[in-house]
Amino acid sequence: MSALASPELRYNPITLDWVIMAAARGRRPDDFHKEIPEPRPIQAPYSEGCPFCPGNEKQTDPEILRDAAPDGKWAVRVLPNKFAAFTPTPELHRQAHESFRSMAAAGAHEVVVEHPRHDLALADMDVPHLATILRVYRARYMELKKLAHVRGIVVFKNHGERAGSSLLHPHSQIIAAPVVSCQVRMRLHEARRFHEVHGECLYCRVMADELKAGERVVETSRSFTAFVPYASLSPYHTWIFPTTHAPSYDSITDEQIEELATVLKRLLVRLRTAAGDPDYNFTIRSAPVGEESACCFHWYLAVVPRLSHLAGFELGSGTYINSLPSEESAARLRQVRLGEGQDGGIAQG
Repeated sequence: MSALASPELRYNPITLDWVIMAAARGRRPDDFHKEIPEPRPIQAPYSEGCPFCPGNEKQTDPEILRDAAPDGKWAVRVLPNKFAAFTPTPELHRQAHESFRSMAAAGAHEVVVEHPRHDLALADMDVPHLATILRVYRARYMELKKLAHVRGIVVFKNHGERAGSSLLHPHSQIIAAPVVSCQVRMRLHEARRFHEVHGECLYCRVMADELKAGERVVETSRSFTAFVPYASLSPYHTWIFPTTHAPSYDSITDEQIEELATVLKRLLVRLRTAAGDPDYNFTIRSAPVGEESACCFHWYLAVVPRLSHLAGFELGSGTYINSLPSEESAARLRQVRLGEGQDGGIAQG
């Protein structure tokens, strides 16, 4: 698909963002970045100094959960984060003086060690193992909801230095917090408003419109749709929506987890091929605790590659500039040929 002839402002009704699609920005002279990204350094399957590698379990705090592999060894582990942003506490200790307000960072901060091997990315893992990781997310989500004071639970992964990762061993994180972020509250408010006015879920409507348009859809399965939003914030920014309305991630079934693992695996392989193995973040966005029965929120998984930087305009205005139109991002992802076994990957071992 050809690039837009001129810059265009697009509106995202879910995030409430206005995004500038400006393909010409991608052709600017750049004194600071190489034309071809440097390849990632080759890692060994095991690192003696890595606290997440098998045999080094004593270097971490006692594990919260262990999912065993068929050979009896662990496949996925969940640990308390050594540098936790939130910790369990029975009281919030709210304080207020004039305009200054504070309370305890009550909750939990956990690390999900995704695989015993030190050198694997999610795109390298086989679908059954990805499904195991997704089931662990669900199990921890259901338990963390029971903690006192928890209102928001975020499952997220930082892949690569530009995405905020500090350790090479494949891992993701789960945070349970006593507050719902402004970003989530704003999206929930808009979803409620849309439902009151139109009598339907905003997310379901956006997904239906994307399926009808077709040009930004990357892949569909029986239970999930992967697409690049019309007003995507950055190149290759992709959402995976459950096709059937569901407000909270913990409602996902075992069968749907297997399907989501397949769609996610294929998307990450497509991203690696189309965009040169970029750093990325992904997060599972779900209804706040206590809002699971709400008819207006719709959980989804977002994958955000880190291919561009926020500069002065973005920071000053809150408006993003995307140098690769959503249609072109989706087309490039669809065009990746997934060879035999690319929805399988490296088996557990």
